[in-house]
Amino acid sequence: MSAHTYKLFELVGTSTEGSDQAIRDAIAKASLTVKHMDWYEVIESRGHIVDGKVAHYQVTLKVGFRLE
Repeated sequence: MSAHTYKLFELVGTSTEGSDQAIRDAIAKASLTVKHMDWYEVIESRGHIVDGKVAHYQVTLKVGFRLE
């Protein structure tokens, strides 16, 4: 395995379907402009409540991508 250097950035994904979907949507959107993303870490999870029910999921991610 060769040595790599990574840069970190944060994303916040949102979804009405669930936290997994919020993660997938955030990474899919970022992948349109950021190359070589290799890993993510969930930093924070929160949501929005409407009428006693979860209306939105919001997940903050730390993402690492390899520098060329």
